[in-house]
Amino acid sequence: MKKILFTLFIISSFGLNAQIKEYDWKKMNPDQRKEVINNLSPDERKALLTQFRNNMVVDMLDVAPQDKAEFTAMYNEYLDNQKKIKSQFDSNFDPAKLTEEEAKVKLQQSFDVGQKLFDNRKKYAEKMQTVIPCQKVLKLFQSEGMMRDKMNERKPHGGKKNASESKQTP
Repeated sequence: MKKILFTLFIISSFGLNAQIKEYDWKKMNPDQRKEVINNLSPDERKALLTQFRNNMVVDMLDVAPQDKAEFTAMYNEYLDNQKKIKSQFDSNFDPAKLTEEEAKVKLQQSFDVGQKLFDNRKKYAEKMQTVIPCQKVLKLFQSEGMMRDKMNERKPHGGKKNASESKQTP
């Protein structure tokens, strides 16, 4: 209960901050939006992107107005837990440079982290069903997968572009 109240306090703080700098994003052209975003501090930019993500998810799932705050707090808590679990595994390594024993340990770590991610997702799916119907929880997880796929399409593997991957004209 304390976590929920704390999360709601954090969200309302962001809401107050957003009210101070109220922008009509729909009326801005892309260059204006880009300029406003570039002028924000990293913390403000993160809060803004979090707010956009939350609004998008709440709209997509058509969450009832009276349930928005509770759902948003729960969803942010779920994402924070997922991020913490993912941070337990360092994927920045070259498998070819590992010994057989090191590779076995790394493989087991990846399975353990995967299981923790699954368990967390299952736990929050049950929690979310107290606020939104099961169909909407499914839709949320489905949309997460689609967003992840889109992001993976946009960024090159490993997060860095090779010179060999530069665009060529046909």
